[in-house]
Amino acid sequence: MILFQTLLDGVLIGGVYAVLAVGLSLVFGVMHIVNFAHAEFMMIGMFIGWACWAYLGLDPMLGAFVALVVTFLFGMILQRLLIKPILGAPQVSQIFLTVGLLFALENAALMIMGAEYRSVTTPYQTQSLTLLTVGSERILVGLDKVYAFLMALLSGGAVWLFLHKTRFGTAMRATSQSPMAAKLMGVNTNLMYAVAFGLGVGTTAFGGSVVLPYITVSPSVGSGYAVLMFTVVVLGGLGSVTGAIIGGVAVGVIQSFSALFMPIQLQNLALFTVFILTLALMPEGIMAKRRS
Repeated sequence: MILFQTLLDGVLIGGVYAVLAVGLSLVFGVMHIVNFAHAEFMMIGMFIGWACWAYLGLDPMLGAFVALVVTFLFGMILQRLLIKPILGAPQVSQIFLTVGLLFALENAALMIMGAEYRSVTTPYQTQSLTLLTVGSERILVGLDKVYAFLMALLSGGAVWLFLHKTRFGTAMRATSQSPMAAKLMGVNTNLMYAVAFGLGVGTTAFGGSVVLPYITVSPSVGSGYAVLMFTVVVLGGLGSVTGAIIGGVAVGVIQSFSALFMPIQLQNLALFTVFILTLALMPEGIMAKRRS
């Protein structure tokens, strides 16, 4: 029973990791830029979700849609002003810019919101759902994690449908594969890049808001998830949305089982061991063959 409970907990948290990392993979897949500031948009989404709860009385699950829209528009503006000029620049310029953006966003949040930790209160935070009862043992899941997982599943599925079932998504994938050929076919590649960046950071902000019921928000919260996001996309294959979903669930399960069998100080040891082995043996990720 405890193994099944651990597996279930890992899948639930892994689904949230997946939606946080889908945006990072999308931005790289379309624009071929590694956004080192990506985790800060999770922080922005969490603050927007908190503000919607504190001032408008909106549940974080509903505030997530506000965070998605606001961060989508903010991301498009950033792409036009900062990212577009360095699309054809050397990779070192792209790294310096996104790392600088990371510090700018974190310190801007520190100036505006302060260093305090903020949290929300919802009716379902202390409630749990019994999935299975065997004798005196029960399989329980917290409703806050179930709702976060379902919302992550919703947004991840919506992104996949957008990319594969709409003309706009087809144009975006064409831009990813060959910008020049897409231009010759009449695709506005500049618009595709702006929408891809906005959608990428918007989905991450969406994920940030849905985890508010069990994670406190502060200006530095993003730094704790940056490495996790990169681990997810490396496992799944940088640029693959499907790979990011699979990688997110895998990371959640690995974390959950490592916490069960290893001391808390070594909780991430198994995860980063898998991360290093993936880089060494499958540097393009587990979805590399399917994408090729």
